[in-house]
Amino acid sequence: MSARAHWETHSGRRRASEAPSRTLPAPAAVSAEAGAGHVALTWSRVEGAAGYLIHHAPGPDGPWTPLDHHSRDVLAHPGPRYADTTGEPGAERWYAIASLAGADTEPGPLSTAVAAAPTTEPGPVTARVGAPRGRLNRVWNMIGSERLSQLETPGVGEEFAEALRLARAELGATRVRAHAILGDDVLGGDFTRVDRVYDRVLHLGLKPVVELSFMPPALAQDPEATVFEYRAGISVPTDWDAWGALCGALAAHLVERYGLDEVATWGFEVWNEANLEVFWTGTREQYFRLYDLAANAVKAVDERLLVGGPATAAAGWIPDFLDHVLSTGAPLDFLTTHTYGNVPLDLRESLRARQLDAEVWWTEWGVTPTHFYAISDTVFAATFLLHGMKAAQGSADALAYWVVSDHFEELGRPEALLHGGFGLLTVGNLRKPRWWALKLASELGDELLELRLDGDGAGTLVDGWAARGPDGTVDVLFWNATLDQSKAGGDPLLDRTVTIEGLSGHATLARVDEHHSNLARHWHGERPWPTEIELAELRARDRLHVEDLGEIDGVTLELPMPGIVRLRVTP
Repeated sequence: MSARAHWETHSGRRRASEAPSRTLPAPAAVSAEAGAGHVALTWSRVEGAAGYLIHHAPGPDGPWTPLDHHSRDVLAHPGPRYADTTGEPGAERWYAIASLAGADTEPGPLSTAVAAAPTTEPGPVTARVGAPRGRLNRVWNMIGSERLSQLETPGVGEEFAEALRLARAELGATRVRAHAILGDDVLGGDFTRVDRVYDRVLHLGLKPVVELSFMPPALAQDPEATVFEYRAGISVPTDWDAWGALCGALAAHLVERYGLDEVATWGFEVWNEANLEVFWTGTREQYFRLYDLAANAVKAVDERLLVGGPATAAAGWIPDFLDHVLSTGAPLDFLTTHTYGNVPLDLRESLRARQLDAEVWWTEWGVTPTHFYAISDTVFAATFLLHGMKAAQGSADALAYWVVSDHFEELGRPEALLHGGFGLLTVGNLRKPRWWALKLASELGDELLELRLDGDGAGTLVDGWAARGPDGTVDVLFWNATLDQSKAGGDPLLDRTVTIEGLSGHATLARVDEHHSNLARHWHGERPWPTEIELAELRARDRLHVEDLGEIDGVTLELPMPGIVRLRVTP
């Protein structure tokens, strides 16, 4: 069986939580407000709830079905606001919401039901910028990457290094999390190649998150149990103590080479998605043993070194893992997990419920978990990205978009320029719409300003940030987005106009939409790869669209769905 066939057969098989679920009460104060093409849902938060499962029904008595926005992953939403665009205009739909302690735990009872029907006449949105209201949390400072040994791959290494350099320079990335530092191609007989890889990463201005994976063949109980084209080992160890010793030896070597002050800022993450059969041959309890041995071995080198897990898919096992840490006293500096196609859940609630003090790192997150899926190259994916980054502001310390580059080899090398790859950059380092979304976010000043939004879809469909830089420049970044991937190509009922009041000065406007800052508009894929002349033309167009508006005193902007605008006003 090929690596791709094996992945597609096994990747969706999750090992369920084995711990009894904690039932939470239903949220109160649920409301549904009709808007053009959507229904805006709001509700009150429930203590201890990581997320909420929205249900819909044709009538107040059911039958109830979980709302599916076609994400192919976690359906639970962190709340307390959501725009449902899956209904039919004019058709009344009833909604009820259940609380969840974790993504794979049983939902609690349903809330009181409410009803609304999408309308067909879009209304305007108004925005007013107000007083300072805190600091921007740049959760995108961590970026995801395919295995870093690509830095030494002939014909790939220099371009891949340039992708990492661009992420540092243009997106403000400071950390990179990647797979397989224990892979046989990197580990070899000693740490020489590990040193070369990390030397290069540090030279590029980034700090590595050391994912302790995968199982070296010499330690694997079943050396033939592998995943991906590069045959990453997924077996339990044949010698558990030797696994711990390897993790400790790597940590000690890195401290000796780079110094404790440096390595103490990195982070050691134990394994990758052990709750998927495709990544781990063992049980949940065996993963906890793997974690304990690795985390304790790293801490034995020095307590300042940061360790974390469980790095699960679809936000799985979180309550189970935290209960394990609480009962055994295993070290935990950062809680890590992954999700796709949805904004991240509020895992700080899970930590607070257990009085555990740890950061929250989403070390993989993106618009889809599916390889070679067209939505990754779209403007929809860019607007999705901004919804997620804002949702994570109060609940996460890092939200690492997976991944930086289409130089991605898990299931084989890309077969075309635009092939639905996970990368923010294409092969050739052309910027996709998602790159521009992150760049616009990274250009915001640190001082957040109040942004009051009113109107049709305000705060659910249309959202934004206002921020001020040290020179007094004010940026107002808006996006119009639904999580419903069936609307990825847009819907006229979801397009909006936004009127910004109370801002005056010289203004410029940046746009990301179907017609602006969109690589796919210039490359339609008649052939898999552009010629050298065509590539040069694409590079010439690889620019963020910015226009000068001159002096303004308030302004009204068109904001399609999906679409992003950034108004920059210099006093």
